[in-house]
Amino acid sequence: MPPRVKFQKEEIVRAALDIAREKGIDAVTAREVAGALGVSTRPIFTYYETMDQLKADVFALTKERYRAHIERGLSAPIPFLGIWQQYLSFARSEPQLYRLLFLTRSGTVSGGATEALKLSQDLARESLMRIYNMNAAAADSYFRDLWLVAFSFATLVVTDDCPYTDEEMFAVGAEISLSICKAYKEIPGLPEGRYDKDAVFRELVQK
Repeated sequence: MPPRVKFQKEEIVRAALDIAREKGIDAVTAREVAGALGVSTRPIFTYYETMDQLKADVFALTKERYRAHIERGLSAPIPFLGIWQQYLSFARSEPQLYRLLFLTRSGTVSGGATEALKLSQDLARESLMRIYNMNAAAADSYFRDLWLVAFSFATLVVTDDCPYTDEEMFAVGAEISLSICKAYKEIPGLPEGRYDKDAVFRELVQK
C-alpha cells in the first residue's frame, strides 16, 4: 500500500495562504509551502498537478475572507459606509491579499479588479436597493462609482503612500455617497446615462 498522505488538502491551502499573506502570491512555491508544513514537496503534488492550481485555491479562499469583511460592512447601520470602512480595513490588514484580489492582472491566478468589483456589487446590491430605494441598475452604478473612489484610497493605503486619516477618507466617502444618491434621485435617467448633461450643468451653475 502507498504511504498515507500526512496533510489534507485544506492544510496545504491554508499554508499557501499564510505565505501569500506575508510575502505575496508569487512567493507561493512548492518549496515554500513544503517548508511551512515541514515536509517534502510530494504531498503538495498528491493534490495538485501544478502550482497554479494551488494558487487558484488560495485566490478562492482570499475571496471568502474579503466576502466576510464586506458582509460585516453590510450589517452596519449605514450599509455603504460600513462597506467602505471594511474595504479599507481589508486593504490595511491584508495588503498582500488586497494586491492579489485587486492589483493582479486578470487572466493570471486571479480574476483582477473587474471581477472583484463584480463580487462586491453582487454582495451589496440587495442592501442598496432596499435601504436606498434604488432599482438594481441604479444600485450597481452607485456602488461602482463609490467603489472607484474607495479603490483609489485603498491603493494608497496598500502602497503605504496615503496622506489621509481614516476619518478624512470616511468623510470623503460620505460626501460622495450623499452627492451621488441625491443626484440619482433628482436627475431622471442619470444612473442609466440617459440625461441631458449640458442642461443639467447649465441649471447647476446658475444656482
